[in-house]
Amino acid sequence: MTPQEYAVWRRDKTPHFLLDVRQPEEHETARISGAVLIPLAELPGRLGELPMNLPLVVMCHHGMRSAHAVHHLREAGYEALNLAGGIDSWSREIDPKIPLY
Repeated sequence: MTPQEYAVWRRDKTPHFLLDVRQPEEHETARISGAVLIPLAELPGRLGELPMNLPLVVMCHHGMRSAHAVHHLREAGYEALNLAGGIDSWSREIDPKIPLY
């Protein structure tokens, strides 16, 4: 999912769950409002915290960790989409108030 596509979801209030798989210090530095932080290494043990009835939009810094998470989530039966380019692309293309790091 591109940042532009996700921006439309947010604008239209499309029901979804925004999952941030970065580390806590990254989440503190820059985040999209409403994102729930579950670091990638903790994800397998915390799947029960995720809704099965909503699409999961998964994000990280540049999109690599979230791509790995999406693969794992899909294998577990979740509808999961990777936010392409992560928070970096979101900040550059959609919300420049979010700091780059």
